[in-house]
Amino acid sequence: MSISANLGFPRVGKNRELKKALEAYWAGRADLASLQETARQLRAEHWNLQKDLGIAHIPSNDFSFYDQVLDTTCMVGAVPSRFQFSGAKVDPDTYFAMARGSAKAAAMEMTKWFDTNYHYIVPEFEDDQQFSLASSKAVDEFTEAQKLGILTRPVLLGPVSYLLLGKMKTPDAQPLEMLDRLLPVYVEVIKQLETAGAEWIQIDEPVLVLDLDAAVAGAFAKAYESLAGARRGLKLCLATYFGDLGDNLDWAMKLPFDAIHLDVVRGRDQWGQAVPLLRQNALLSLGVVNGRNIWRTDLDGVLATIDETVAAIGPERIMLAPSCSLLHSPVDVECEEKLDPAIRERLAFARQKLQEIALLTQASNEGRDAIGSALEASRAVFARQRESSQVHDQAVRERLATLSDTMFSRKSPFAQRRTAQQAELDLPLLPTTTIGSFPQTPEIRKTRAGFRKGSISDAEYTRAMQREIETVIRFQENIGLDVLVHGEPERNDMVEYFGQLLEGFAFTRNGWVQSYGSRCVKPPIIYGDVYRPKPMTVSWSTYTQSLTAKHVKGMLTGPITILQWSFVREDQPRRDTAYQIALSIRGEVHDLEAAGIGVIQIDEPALREGLPLRQAQRPDYLEWAVKAFRLATCGVEDKTQIHTHMCYSDFNEIIEAIAGLDADVISIEASRSDIELLDAFVDYEYPNEIGPGVYDIHSPRVPSIEEMVQLLRQMIDVLTAEQLWVNPDCGLKTRQWPEVEASLQNMVAAARQLRDEVAQQQHKRQQGRNRS
Repeated sequence: MSISANLGFPRVGKNRELKKALEAYWAGRADLASLQETARQLRAEHWNLQKDLGIAHIPSNDFSFYDQVLDTTCMVGAVPSRFQFSGAKVDPDTYFAMARGSAKAAAMEMTKWFDTNYHYIVPEFEDDQQFSLASSKAVDEFTEAQKLGILTRPVLLGPVSYLLLGKMKTPDAQPLEMLDRLLPVYVEVIKQLETAGAEWIQIDEPVLVLDLDAAVAGAFAKAYESLAGARRGLKLCLATYFGDLGDNLDWAMKLPFDAIHLDVVRGRDQWGQAVPLLRQNALLSLGVVNGRNIWRTDLDGVLATIDETVAAIGPERIMLAPSCSLLHSPVDVECEEKLDPAIRERLAFARQKLQEIALLTQASNEGRDAIGSALEASRAVFARQRESSQVHDQAVRERLATLSDTMFSRKSPFAQRRTAQQAELDLPLLPTTTIGSFPQTPEIRKTRAGFRKGSISDAEYTRAMQREIETVIRFQENIGLDVLVHGEPERNDMVEYFGQLLEGFAFTRNGWVQSYGSRCVKPPIIYGDVYRPKPMTVSWSTYTQSLTAKHVKGMLTGPITILQWSFVREDQPRRDTAYQIALSIRGEVHDLEAAGIGVIQIDEPALREGLPLRQAQRPDYLEWAVKAFRLATCGVEDKTQIHTHMCYSDFNEIIEAIAGLDADVISIEASRSDIELLDAFVDYEYPNEIGPGVYDIHSPRVPSIEEMVQLLRQMIDVLTAEQLWVNPDCGLKTRQWPEVEASLQNMVAAARQLRDEVAQQQHKRQQGRNRS
């Protein structure tokens, strides 16, 4: 009989209970016991839900207060020395300090989890890094479920993936050299789980879908031989996801596992390649339901794959599961009572995806007739979608077909534009600015909520937002920022806000997914062709500009970020959807420029995130992604300055594409990486202007003036002062006003000090030239 399984369940709760509990604890409004009780209730609710849906292999240790990679760092005791950890077990204060920083220590670096919008805390390894078991979380949560009468399959991030996801402090050192020191901790945890009564364990090795060399293959062989020796009867499911194994498949299939999970949503054909390599009695777990999107599964199409696999190896050697953890999905579509029924019927969130797994397992075991009514309902939904005028707009498609080459290029090269912009904007050396958003206070959220509910009129709402904007403008003027922003009080989210003003988007009330820690996002749903019915930001920008003589940035979100941070339709190429969005943004850029806005920022923090995991697939993506940005931005005059912003990324991988965007100014998150991220720009000799973040906005810590001065000195050592802008790492939406005020005041003071230093150096050089 085929077995139903799940790889992981959303942690935050369908009403974001975990987010609220975490933020109450961090703010001192709740104690640790209250936070832990909320977590216990969520775990119990989610385990019981999966049990009731008929899932046989239910995961545990998929829950996290912040991030599963950080949990692994705690499990193996790899706490960086600056956190002064010396105990036998990592305590909550140390755990959250590692994630968020503290008054005594800066937070660990954070970056994107493969090609998703989830973020993980990057492990840091010293050259002499030692490992020891410092967290019992995996065993504790297994026994917690056991007491509820639920036998779970504990989940661990695999040792090879864990090391490869980390960073060595010495640049040339290799993380895999530490494998022999790390494996004893995994062996100990596995033995404890087996003693506690676990029958299966799931070890996630997502790096198996990357381009790997022979050294990594050897590390896998060593690691899994060691883990096999630690197990007496405990069975191991090796889980891979986010793509196919490609040329790693042959050697991966030789590893000692009892089941291997393959993503057959993104790696559609790899099951057929794996079947002949599957060892006798080993099980094949098919990831047949998309864990990363919210659309219903084509049951007929999936059953064809299942039938072929059953014919090859028999139903008793098959597990059926989502393609990856459901961490990337909202919890339950039944909460979306107000969503258009024509759209809602096409959706499946975590709960519905597990229902689909249960149905597919039933069909595998009992035949298709056993789920005949579900199959008929599925066919009807897909038929309605194909014929829907709500989905397909002929005018949008005709506009896409008439794009010309000139729409993808600025009128002049950067050097010529720079001269025009200097004359137009008259900015000082090392100009200061922020990334866009300012703190979203309870009053702002209350006003927006009242407006949504209809208790506040349009006029009252506009006046309230204008008051907030004026407050932000006066603050920026008072501290001496050079290029101002309106603070975005009217925006709930940088993607959802624009989606609400574009056609082709739908929105949920409770479609929350975790981005990191307590940060949750509610991605829009792109269900049909996209276009802009009217201007979206012009009135806010022109009002803001009327308040000040300084330049105010128009703030937009770029087409690739809107694409990447939405749940995207699957019935047309992602490129086509990106171009539809780009044309909408292009119209907005044109209207902002016509209204007198001379600096326009189009954020693309998700450009790197969309990069395919395999090198061979990247050129095609980067070509159309860069073209989408240029399509959105290249219709302006030379004197109009185009900015963009990007989040933590390995910029080395995409530096040519970043240059290809041809933005006049790029701001990047850099402070958590000790400005290592600048290396890519230096090595490439990036010609345009750049604003590396000088302080980490993800931490409540206020950096000193001297700290930022030192960082700016490092930047000037590798880039020219004429290239540099001074700004925070990211938007300030999630921060509190006191820390924002103090941090930005220090940032402006640091920039002024550096201006003086540079001016003095230039004066001395000029004097030397005069004497010679």
